[in-house]
Amino acid sequence: MFIAMKPHATQAEFDAVVEKVRALGLTPHPISGTERRVVAVVGNTGTVDPDDFGMLPGVAEALRVSQPFKLVSREVKEEGTIIDVGGVQIGGRAITVMAGPCSVESREQILETARAVKAAGASILRGGAWKPRTSPYEFQGLREEGLKLLALAREETGLKIVTEVMSTDTVPVVAEYADILQVGARNMQNYPLLERLGQVKKPVMLKRALSGTIKEWLMAAEYIVAKGNPNVMLCERGIRTFETATRNTLDINAIPVLKSLTHLPVIVDPSHGIGIRKHVAAIARAGIAAGADGIMVEVHPNPEKALSDGHQSLAIPEFAELMREVRVIALAIERPVM
Repeated sequence: MFIAMKPHATQAEFDAVVEKVRALGLTPHPISGTERRVVAVVGNTGTVDPDDFGMLPGVAEALRVSQPFKLVSREVKEEGTIIDVGGVQIGGRAITVMAGPCSVESREQILETARAVKAAGASILRGGAWKPRTSPYEFQGLREEGLKLLALAREETGLKIVTEVMSTDTVPVVAEYADILQVGARNMQNYPLLERLGQVKKPVMLKRALSGTIKEWLMAAEYIVAKGNPNVMLCERGIRTFETATRNTLDINAIPVLKSLTHLPVIVDPSHGIGIRKHVAAIARAGIAAGADGIMVEVHPNPEKALSDGHQSLAIPEFAELMREVRVIALAIERPVM
């Protein structure tokens, strides 16, 4: 259920609605937008009559939310959420570009990459410190040392950092260094981790699981928001289908569907989406044309020698060319590139 306030409702009227929700044993989630203020109600609302709220002073309407995901639904918040990451806005008119290596391998590697992607126009540096791998014998990341190197790259270039957090016990150390905490595809339904990230006051990027439906994905986002963290963005990184010619099948359909269902920003990961370096640019262009709020691309100074995902990582000149193409597509749909 959500309760929409009238445009000129007073703070006292708003507070009275919140207190009534609490008195019924339900949880209120105040949501303020540029056009209206809403109190989203979470809990067993089956026995609550919306008209009981609709008659309160300052209330414009009280309605039930038809979707099982409540707080992330556009029914509750019509306008898109804009997440501010230290001055970098994700979800507004501008296209946000995140770029960097799959794994942080060394000081030289991450600094060279950070300088190059910054020069090409990226505003956020991606890089894995903890790396979940299919094989236990493959490179697992530098862990906290990798976080320190990412922080060093941020200090030199000014780029913000996004990196993956894999477990509840590593949340504090990753949050200490990162500007955005990424939940990988394998952890999309790791509910203890999602709930823990709901208590962190930093943005979260939630990647879609290998076989996750859009509904399951949005319900996973609901776990984070319901625990108090509204700054969640969704990342489409391809799903597993019968196709074997590509690493995954990037679901372009999901982008406009998500934009109609949720107010959360949507990011596309073309590198994992197709898994083939020479086709990454095409998928990035398609994602932006379909309405994504940003892209996250793997870039490496020497992809052939990368310790992980070299086959889908762009070399630095290739990323510079991708940025040129991205600007062309963004201009065509009247969106700038941040």
